[in-house]
Amino acid sequence: MLSLKGSFVALVTPFTSDDEVDHNVLGEMVEWHISQGTSGVVPCGTTGESPTLSHQEHESVVETVVKAAAGKIKVIAGTGSNSTREAIKLTEHAKDVGVDGALVVMPYYNKPSPPGQISHYCRLAEIGLPIVIYNIPGRTSVNMTPETMGELAKLDSIIGVKEATGSLLQTSATALACGEDFQIVSGDDALTLPIMSVGGVGVVSVIANIVPAMMAELCAAWLGADPAGALKIHRRMFGVAEALLGLETNPGPIKAAMSLLGWSVGQPRPPLSPLSEENTAKLTPLLEALDLNPMA
Repeated sequence: MLSLKGSFVALVTPFTSDDEVDHNVLGEMVEWHISQGTSGVVPCGTTGESPTLSHQEHESVVETVVKAAAGKIKVIAGTGSNSTREAIKLTEHAKDVGVDGALVVMPYYNKPSPPGQISHYCRLAEIGLPIVIYNIPGRTSVNMTPETMGELAKLDSIIGVKEATGSLLQTSATALACGEDFQIVSGDDALTLPIMSVGGVGVVSVIANIVPAMMAELCAAWLGADPAGALKIHRRMFGVAEALLGLETNPGPIKAAMSLLGWSVGQPRPPLSPLSEENTAKLTPLLEALDLNPMA
């Protein structure tokens, strides 16, 4: 079974000044994460702006990341959609090009009931690729209950969930409903340590785009029975982690942070906009407090 332990980075998708995917920078990012102790990379998720990538771009991003990873770290591709047919196509492509697993967001906008949710994931499970459910009701307007997830956890291909409900009560209930082999990872950097304290094994991280080694160390400390060490890192990162998901819609803040630190990642695609000057002024001192070296 694919292990989700540790820090998996929700990669941004870098764009050129002409608003094209910058595959050179994307490859450089993956190589950097290999050197930083990251467990795996996740292209084409929310942070990767999958809603505004064309299908061709989506597939090319996954291919570039798999090639750059070269088997040295895991690749879990975002392949979700509110169309089951489309999600199947994206997941089949990801499997064909050699990813290790797929992160599949709950179908958004059309708000399927539990039977529809189960049907959606059961059909994807038939592809034979390890599937991580991505439960983020703030984006999808529908929440998968622990009971529904418990039914899906019975399938061999459904190996875990990226938990982004913001509720430790739900996380705890999910852990009980799905059993010890079902892997829970945080979908909110500020809650990574709390989620690990109730059974989580890692994170799909936004902040790890700029502090991959630090997030990897937090996860390793908790999993290595060093809660005091994990708490120290959590407290150091907390302000930035909260800002990256709180100042404006992700990935605006993380792209701004990466640009301030030297990465040429471009701006978010419309309808998202660049981080405002006011919020950039709030983010900058938080980054300075981390005392990071320029990355590029």
